[in-house]
Parts: sequence; structure tokens; C-alpha cells
Amino acid sequence: MILVPPTAEQQSLLRKLNNEDIASRDRDLEATKQWLKQEPHLPDALDDDALLNFLRWGKFSLEKTKKRLDKYFTVRNAFSDFYTRRDITRPELQLDPQSFTWTPLPVLSPEGRRICVATSPRCDFHAEDTISFAKIVVMMADIRVYVEEGVHDVYILDASAVLLKNLPNVSISTIKSFLVCALEAYPVRIKELHIINATPLVSAVMKWAARFVKDKLMKRVKIHDSLESLHECFSKDLLPEELGGTAGKLAHFRKQWMSTLEEYTEWFKEKEDLKADESKRVEKDVTCGGLYGVDGSFKRLTID
Repeated sequence: MILVPPTAEQQSLLRKLNNEDIASRDRDLEATKQWLKQEPHLPDALDDDALLNFLRWGKFSLEKTKKRLDKYFTVRNAFSDFYTRRDITRPELQLDPQSFTWTPLPVLSPEGRRICVATSPRCDFHAEDTISFAKIVVMMADIRVYVEEGVHDVYILDASAVLLKNLPNVSISTIKSFLVCALEAYPVRIKELHIINATPLVSAVMKWAARFVKDKLMKRVKIHDSLESLHECFSKDLLPEELGGTAGKLAHFRKQWMSTLEEYTEWFKEKEDLKADESKRVEKDVTCGGLYGVDGSFKRLTID
């Protein structure tokens, strides 16, 4: 899968947004490396590109970067189902593309934003599909940690599968774990969330989500009643044909991603041990319960 990198103009814009100063960047990178070496419970195994993406996410605040890195390694231990047996050829990961798809698109918006599209054309699914889908999304996210260059994200979600009949097939614990990983452990800044094909249940789901997602993200959500409305926010050359765009077929991009995930099979195996060792943690303040909140309640997630 080829993710088009930012142009020189986009890089300049992203550096400003990420508070990236080339003159002091190496110093901050070295400080982060030294901190990792001093933390006995954390692995010292991320390359410079990955560490730079965490620094960019934290706008080069070392404290924010440290907390996000700690969370990144902690979830890999706490939610091991997402981080083990990551071989895309395994039967349980061979999802029907009509059930769930998650596709980061190759091109960037003029602002240097990566558009990611989630669809569920079949409008029904099984509980095990939810777990497999979450694992695939996390696999893609792990690759992006190493290959992106501080880009920001925009999500387009097809909500046609958010139906009452599907609720019994949804694992709330899986969703909770996935959201902690996606929203609190990766160096990703979500700038916009666009929802299309909204069903009557979507409003109820949004109210439920508002309980644990900060207002900052909720204000970035836009629900569209038509593709024409979506096209008012995106030029067609950025969107796949399935969404009325001219950027190519979503199905083609998905096949490219599946091929990439297969190519990374050995890489994923090597990364299985890239996780926090809680037996060596000095300050016991980030546990599985701490990730969820007090006594397992789902705490309010922070979004930057």
C-alpha cells in the first residue's frame, strides 16, 4: 500500500501545526530515547521515525509524548487480543468486504490530512467480526506509526450498519478496548469525523459516545444526509468512486492494504513482544482498570 507523503508545502504546514522546530527536533528525539531507556517497564525498540510521530502528536511536549508512548505499550499488554496472532491470512481475519472495511486512502487533502473510510455494505455482521475488524484497524495503525510523517486524520464512517438488529452482535467490551487503543494510544490527531447513511439509531449511539468522548471531538462530527452534502466538505478527487469521487475504487485500495498486511506478517510477529512489562513498572498507576477508569467504568477519553 502506497501512502502518498506530504508535499514540501504540506510538510511546512504540518510542522507549524505540530510545533515542530527542525533546529531542536533532534534534541527532543534524543531526550525521548533517553527517557525510554530509563523506564524499566517499557521496551526501547521504536525507530526514530516512529518516535518523531509521537513527538509530533504531542506537539513536541515531552510530557505528553511520554504519556502517549506509555499508553501505546500498555494497551499492547492489556488488550493482547489485538496484538497477537496478527497474520492476515488467518481464517478469522478474512473478513467479507461486505461486512466491514477500514481503508486509509493513499492521497492527502491539501491540509495534509489522511482520509480514512469505514464501510459496512452488508448492513449485518456477527460478534466475531467486530473483534477481527478491530484487530485489522489496529494492524494498519501500527504500520502507519512507522511510515507516516505527522499527518492528521479525517474519518468518513458509513453508518448504514448501525441498526437495532445488530446490537446483540456488538461486543461492548471489545468496542471499549478498541476505542482506548485508537483514541488514547496512537499518535493520531483526528481533525474531522463525517458520518454518512445515518440510521435512526445513530443519534442514540452518538449520545452514548458523548458520555466518554470529549466535547472537542464531538464538535468535529458532521452527519451528512446525502453524498452531495459530503461533497461540500471534500473535493471529488479526494474521495473514492463509491462515495461519488474520482480518486479510484475503495475496493482497489482495500486489496492493496490486504496485500500490505500480508507482506508485514513477519514484522507483526517481531512486534508481539513490543509491550509494557507491568511487573517492572515503578509507578503502578496505569493498569487495565486505569485504562477503563475506576472499577472498569469507561472513563471520558481525551482528544487533541
